[in-house]
Amino acid sequence: MGNIDLMKIILKYNNMIFDFFKTKHECMHKNVPIDVDEAYCPDCGALVKNKWFLIRCSCCNIKRKSHTKYNKVIPDTHYCPNCGSRDFYIQELDNINFMDLNYAIFKKVVVNQERFATRQVWIDESEGVLPEIKLLTISKQFSN
Repeated sequence: MGNIDLMKIILKYNNMIFDFFKTKHECMHKNVPIDVDEAYCPDCGALVKNKWFLIRCSCCNIKRKSHTKYNKVIPDTHYCPNCGSRDFYIQELDNINFMDLNYAIFKKVVVNQERFATRQVWIDESEGVLPEIKLLTISKQFSN
């Protein structure tokens, strides 16, 4: 086995090797149910919304086959099979119907929500009110 054969093997599996190193080790939200619009992931606690995406040609508006790569929805072919245009747009669907099922892509999208923590302090009335303490009841702190 010479150097040329080794180079052919490396070039053949080049995409597979680079795909392995580019993957991020994040939660895939596998335990979020598919039949609800949105739910909290039991693994990471993030609010996840189930969405359907459809790719259409910008020129002739025909539905195009698509797939996900690096968490992005992209068409299977570079050019439209109907008109030859390279341009496309992504349509977000609220509900999927039977006719779009072969072309639609299902993704679980994390919804960024603003979380805040509240802190309440209760004072027993039998002990009396503490003097000169202002804003004792609620303290809001925003966190990411």
